[in-house]
Amino acid sequence: MSRPLIGVTTSEVRRSDKPTDHGEPPQREMTLGLTYLRAVELAGGIPVVLPPLAADTIEPLLAHLNGICLSGGPDLHPGGYQAQPHPELGPVWPWLDAFEIQLARAADERGLPVLGICRGAQALNVARGGTLFQHLPDVTDGSVEHRQTAPARRSTHDVRLDGGSAVARALGGSVTAVNSFHHQAVAELGDRLRATGHAPDGVIEAVEATDRPHYRGVQWHAETLVDRPPHLALFADLVDAAAR
Repeated sequence: MSRPLIGVTTSEVRRSDKPTDHGEPPQREMTLGLTYLRAVELAGGIPVVLPPLAADTIEPLLAHLNGICLSGGPDLHPGGYQAQPHPELGPVWPWLDAFEIQLARAADERGLPVLGICRGAQALNVARGGTLFQHLPDVTDGSVEHRQTAPARRSTHDVRLDGGSAVARALGGSVTAVNSFHHQAVAELGDRLRATGHAPDGVIEAVEATDRPHYRGVQWHAETLVDRPPHLALFADLVDAAAR
């Protein structure tokens, strides 16, 4: 069996302000942590980096891919779910949001396996009509640090998963230790999505579709934890579904 092609979105926008000797001048750049590519490769897939492009490129792209990983990144603009910006909203890129949400919808319509990581889990929820909490401190009790200062490979809280959920089956248990680097989180669930994982303070940490096999997202950065079999298994589950 050939190794499936997994498209991985680039969601971080940065500006290179200091040119290096013999390098390019300062400009806006897209970045993607190599940890995502390593996770897909370790799971048996071949990662294909997807920059934000024009809408008419999405179908030709998907025609050559077997699955999608929506990566982490900045806050989503609330215009994507018809809400007004919160005063604490972080930097946003509506044109980037538009591409990723449309990509998620198109992959969903094709029945391609989709795994969202952190921002990616939020994007796939918005793609199905869901909403987000724009500033978690407004709706949590402070008992869980959702923007940890510890390194990404360190777990800082547990997530309890519904025992019969697809995410629990992939991870091989109903409780998993995770890291946490997010400002927003799923609020109202999108159409035919259910919450299957929660942090101790009630924040939704895993969502999955009820109407098809592999459309799911996790709020933690599983790609930095793939040295632990359960988190690598999330990516292996995506790759296995894509191969089928």
